[in-house]
Amino acid sequence: MCGSKNAEFRALVEGISLNVCGNCSKYGKVLGAAKAVKKELRKDILKTKQVKEEPQESVVSNYALVIRNSREKLKLSQEDFAKKINEKVSLIQHMERGKIAPSIELAEKLEKILKIKLIEIYQDEDFKSSQKSEKYTIGDFIKIK
Repeated sequence: MCGSKNAEFRALVEGISLNVCGNCSKYGKVLGAAKAVKKELRKDILKTKQVKEEPQESVVSNYALVIRNSREKLKLSQEDFAKKINEKVSLIQHMERGKIAPSIELAEKLEKILKIKLIEIYQDEDFKSSQKSEKYTIGDFIKIK
């Protein structure tokens, strides 16, 4: 907490586990002796940098038009279509107007029934380029429990 490099103790301060010096240990509950934190952080950083970015799924941008045209080709009213997919009519109306994008699960259901393609797969290139950076950010050192 004070910035001293002599972190001797591991303490729980306001719900966060920190390595602290003897003076700062009085501000929290001492959990035990401090470990070699630098080695742990390096291992965690290397693990996160080696993780490959998984492809992301998203609904196509013209989903409203695609859903409406496909429903009309099947000659279904919004009410009949809503009953068929077990959803509310208002949801169908909002999707066809482009006010609400369908979730991935609903888009998969619509793809099966309407025999259309609503989900596209992409990889976030911006995220990949930031992983190749040799500089560390504070996010590289944060551990989420």
